[in-house]
Amino acid sequence: MSVHEGHRQRMRRQLQTSGMDSLSDVQVLEVLLYYAIPRADTNPLAHRLLERFGSLSGVLEAPADELVQVEGMGQAAAQLISLVPQLERRHFIDRSGPANVLDTTTRCGQYLVPYFHGEQNEVVYLLCLDAKCKALCCVPVHRGSITAASISVRKIVQTALNQNAASVVIAHNHPSGYALPSQEDIDTTRALQAALHGVGIVLADHIIVADDDFVSLADDGYLGGPYGL
Repeated sequence: MSVHEGHRQRMRRQLQTSGMDSLSDVQVLEVLLYYAIPRADTNPLAHRLLERFGSLSGVLEAPADELVQVEGMGQAAAQLISLVPQLERRHFIDRSGPANVLDTTTRCGQYLVPYFHGEQNEVVYLLCLDAKCKALCCVPVHRGSITAASISVRKIVQTALNQNAASVVIAHNHPSGYALPSQEDIDTTRALQAALHGVGIVLADHIIVADDDFVSLADDGYLGGPYGL
């Protein structure tokens, strides 16, 4: 048995017997990298990753194209690390369970927040609701800054029509951590509201998510009425 193999066995045994809380951030990365780098010593690479991105969360949230710039990182290892926050997001969504009636701002916001967990870039989701405010689908419709020029109003309207939605909620995140709407957010919301109104679909709300917080443009008066109207 080589020195590296013996070290790996000890690390895996520690993880199995004492759990991840017993490992340092370097050791967590080191063990994770075992599954993409089967033979080499991953400890130096774990140190380089933490030095490059500043923290464990910084490493896990880093884009794959930036991860591969670190010496020793291949595509497989970068993809593995990039999967962690995506799996975590899916876990949060699944754990929240199927949507009940989303007939208030609070219920709608709480339902949508998990969709943005770990996202470092702006993402726009479309939540389609039936006449009883039950979720028909919640799908991503745009990635990047939300502006009336960049977002596909046609795609949003067509998706809502395909789902036979009575109303929809637009949701996007502010990775900066501030949930306050920008003027572009407001202008885009009004453009979407007009387009949806033209086909008989209500824009019930536009939810902006930042970390675990959210704001409602309907509650703030930008849609001309309260949530759902």
